[in-house]
Amino acid sequence: MSTEPRINDRIRVPEVRLVGPSGEQVGIVPLAKALELAQEYDLDLVEVAATARPPVCKLMDYGKFKYESAMKAREARKNQAHTVIKEMKLRPKIDPHDYDTKKGHVVRFLKQGDKVKITIMFRGREQSRPELGFRLLQRLANDVQDLGFVESSAKQDGRNMIMVLGPHKKKTEAMAEARALADARKAERQGRTPGSDAAELDEDAALEAENAAAEAEADEADDIEDVEAAEDTEAAAEVEQPAEASQDA
Repeated sequence: MSTEPRINDRIRVPEVRLVGPSGEQVGIVPLAKALELAQEYDLDLVEVAATARPPVCKLMDYGKFKYESAMKAREARKNQAHTVIKEMKLRPKIDPHDYDTKKGHVVRFLKQGDKVKITIMFRGREQSRPELGFRLLQRLANDVQDLGFVESSAKQDGRNMIMVLGPHKKKTEAMAEARALADARKAERQGRTPGSDAAELDEDAALEAENAAAEAEADEADDIEDVEAAEDTEAAAEVEQPAEASQDA
């Protein structure tokens, strides 16, 4: 079924409650009279409340109405905020340099207003030392406490230990700050001040650059997770294979 309202000759009722072009109440009139007024004003008769008795119709430019509705929907989608749960995997005996790199990714995710799922992966004999993973999670939570908080405390899940960090900053605030920063950088590169007429003309270009950067960062994070997953599979095979051999012996 079509979700679009009925207009003009598609309306099949004997009479309608008519609303004028400026929103004034005309009253209940025969359908033929309403169509005649629409033709007189060079407008469309649009059914805006089909379930009312009689149905409510309004005189308007339907083409312009559809265009404005589409633009509003597009603007709403552009400003819509989706909270994403990123994942970062660590080992209990992680190298200091690797820890700093992983922490940098967590900081970036929290600044973007996203949640971060931290997973400590235990292999082999490491499973008998869960306190190592717990201390590592506490250390990471303390290092990023200015940007995020512990939303879900550390808990054991099979061979892994999981903790979820939530951002202090809402996704909408992070998006607004990123957009403002992009505008400022664009204006600075072109020697303009934010808020000027010329800067406003470049707003769309700045937004496109911001979106492209966000997509690149997301792709980078996906690549990191794919590499980590491959490393985890290889490490698990290396650790478990000797263990099985010792059991057979």
